[in-house]
Amino acid sequence: MRLKLQNFHWRKSHVILGFLLAVVFTLSFSAQAADETQSTAPPVVVGVISFQAMIPNEGPGSTVICPLCTTAYSTGKILKGAEKTVENIFTDKLREFKEVQIIPQERVQSVYKRTVSESLKKPLLEVLKNVGHELKADVLAVGYIYRYEERVGYDYSTERPASVAFEIYMINPAEGDIIWRGVFDKTQKSLMEDLFQISSFFKGRGRWLTAQQLSKQGMDEIFKKFPGFTR
Repeated sequence: MRLKLQNFHWRKSHVILGFLLAVVFTLSFSAQAADETQSTAPPVVVGVISFQAMIPNEGPGSTVICPLCTTAYSTGKILKGAEKTVENIFTDKLREFKEVQIIPQERVQSVYKRTVSESLKKPLLEVLKNVGHELKADVLAVGYIYRYEERVGYDYSTERPASVAFEIYMINPAEGDIIWRGVFDKTQKSLMEDLFQISSFFKGRGRWLTAQQLSKQGMDEIFKKFPGFTR
C-alpha cells in the first residue's frame, strides 16, 4: 500500500512539474516571439527641423504669428541659444521611444533650407511635405520658442522666476497634415502665489527652477498627452 502511495505521489509530482515546465516554455516562446516582432518592425523615422526663436521686429511683448497655425502669440524675451536648448530637450524625449529613428540633424537642415529656398511662395505645410518626402521621414517635428527668460536668483531665493513658452508640432509628410501639437507656457510662481502649482512645486523639490529645468518639466507635461507613434 505504501509503495502504491509513493508511486502515486511520484506520478503526481511529475505531472505537476511537466505542466509547470510547459507553462514556462510557452511564456518564454511568447516573449521571444514578441521581441522578434518588435525587432523586425520597421522604425518610425523622424526628422527634427531646427527650432525657431520667434522674435518680432518690434521687440519683446509684441505679437508674432505661428507659421503653421497662424495663431497670434504675445512674445517675451528669448535668451540667445534658447531654441537649441529646447530642441535638444525634445530630441532627448524622442529617444525614449525605442521605435524611433532620428534622422541626422545636418541632413534634415540641408534638405529643409534648400526646399524652402526653392518654394518661397508655397504654404509651409506643403514645403514640409516635400522635405519629408525627400528625407523618407514618417514624421517631421518643428518647434517655436515664444519666451525664454532665465531666473534671477538662486534655487531657494529669486528676484525673478524663469518663464518659458514654446510650441511643438509633429507633421505627417505623406498627408501634409498636423498629427500632434504640444504647447507649454509657464512662469514659475511660489506655492503661496498659486496653490494650483502644488504638483510642479514638489516635482521641482520646492526650488526655483532655471529656464532649462522649467523647459524639461514642460516637455514632460506636454508628452503626457502624446498618443505615441503609430503607422
